[in-house]
Amino acid sequence: MTIRIIALDCQTFYRGIMTFEPLLLDSITDAGPAAAGAVAVSGSHGGLYAAAVASRAGLRAVILNDAGRGLNDAGIAGLVALTDLGMAGCAVDCMSAEIGSARDTATHGVISYANIPAAVLGITPGQSIENALTLLSNAPNPTGQLDAVPEARWEEEIDGVSVLCVDSASLIRSEDAGRIIVTGSHGGLIGGDPARACKAQASYVSFSDAGRGKNDCGITRLPALDVRGVAAVTLDCGSCEIGSAASSLQNGITSAVNRTAMECGIKIGMTQRQALQMVIRKGTT
Repeated sequence: MTIRIIALDCQTFYRGIMTFEPLLLDSITDAGPAAAGAVAVSGSHGGLYAAAVASRAGLRAVILNDAGRGLNDAGIAGLVALTDLGMAGCAVDCMSAEIGSARDTATHGVISYANIPAAVLGITPGQSIENALTLLSNAPNPTGQLDAVPEARWEEEIDGVSVLCVDSASLIRSEDAGRIIVTGSHGGLIGGDPARACKAQASYVSFSDAGRGKNDCGITRLPALDVRGVAAVTLDCGSCEIGSAASSLQNGITSAVNRTAMECGIKIGMTQRQALQMVIRKGTT
């Protein structure tokens, strides 16, 4: 089988006979009407939120990034959940492909995890994306969809200051400018685009380092946000569950900080709460 991979904008990525056309989605939240019945290669992590988006978009099968797997294997938890629906899902090793880049995943990704429906098709760890996609072309339609993950956007009060918590950075709004934000998202630039580092001109924002990954891609939002004067940190994926702002808030340990964050007094190894206290103190002096 010759595979041609196309992006969501229908630009051809690989040239060949059009026998199978997986979608390239730098973020699974980019899935639109064209996703129904398709197989997608996405730069998103394999956590519960991402898997629910993939499922509810009507995808037939999906390949995501294992984000270093992390605490409680949160980086592949969504793919595990897809098993009950008979939906084939795989993850690539975060060291083999840049998180946030569907094209790099499609070109260089190496399978690190396959759920049961994917394994039944013959997909195993160590396979190339090309081989996995050939097998996923035969994936059956899922028997149902995951329940929608509630819009996990809420407020926490830290030292008398309201902190915005979002499980996915996609839930940040432009009107959140100036806010302190804790996310469950990975710290990689979506599609390498600095404009997608954060939807708001926040005062502080945190992400998971997603195992840091190939070319340290899991922390690439930080320098992009430095340019905008936004204090930003990543949290060690082994310290908190990716996709969960609550876990980030309670358990996160900083693994990388940008210059703006350093100016607030934030250092690698601090807890998330210590980092937040530094930002709050800076903002009140």
